[in-house]
Amino acid sequence: MLLVIFAIVLAASTTMIRFPLFKIEASSAVLMDVKTGKVYYEHNASTALPPASMSKMMTELLVLKNIAEGRNSWDEPVTASRYAARVTGAKIGLRPGETLPLRTMFEAMAIHSANDATIALAEHIGGSEQAFVTEMNMMAHEIGLSSRTVFANATGLSSDDLKPFKSAASDGETVMTAKDLARMARYLIQTYPEVLKTTDQTELYIPEKKLTLHTTNAMLPGEVFAYNGNDGFKTGYTERAGYCFTGTSERNGKRFVAVVMGSKSTDQRFEAAAKMFDYGFGVRGAGINGWLKQVVQAIR
Repeated sequence: MLLVIFAIVLAASTTMIRFPLFKIEASSAVLMDVKTGKVYYEHNASTALPPASMSKMMTELLVLKNIAEGRNSWDEPVTASRYAARVTGAKIGLRPGETLPLRTMFEAMAIHSANDATIALAEHIGGSEQAFVTEMNMMAHEIGLSSRTVFANATGLSSDDLKPFKSAASDGETVMTAKDLARMARYLIQTYPEVLKTTDQTELYIPEKKLTLHTTNAMLPGEVFAYNGNDGFKTGYTERAGYCFTGTSERNGKRFVAVVMGSKSTDQRFEAAAKMFDYGFGVRGAGINGWLKQVVQAIR
């Protein structure tokens, strides 16, 4: 067995043949090249699962599309409804009738995953969350996501969380595949690259509320799981979805998107993303010893 392992490691290190020799502790995962769309790694990546707040990337996409096409502007006021103000989960702490600039609402959604800001944006753009969800699903079809991906609300919350609110889109559950999440992130980055100027921020100060919000992305520079080249993208968590993460990193002109769904802890999702990024960028670890460790883990 040792001779076999040594032969594999020697061949890999001398010929530079690359293949994934790691385990991803998650229900589903994928690594995609942003430029080419090539999938470098996948695990259960075509299975529809609850994405939690990662589905907010579609809300981001529709906001950016409306801005680009002139239907909305960054400085226009967005008013929070009673539903938006009282929704559960991560929030700014909006009050019913409170107004903030569209840009502030967008940044609070993208950086802090604020559900109240997300709903306020959905109602502002769509007229109602139900109408906005129709736009989300139409856009999913337009950009080539699979039929297994279905949006049920703007935030990624479960229907049980939304049923207390009459104006909420509370029918059914949002489900997405890891591969569709990667495709959606890739489309966002390629079509609206300016979004990275928001997702790379670790903090957002809202002067109207004298409030500072912190990022949920622990792979950004200075954060606990800081990864060289990371500048986004979106975390997610619900009891049904587990701990999820869609991340993007760029090094030497090469950019990848990594998606992790259904991890058991917040640490695990970032560790899994780092493994995939390392593989994509060709990080070998500690030479032969690093390869040996990966081979032994793969055999086990």
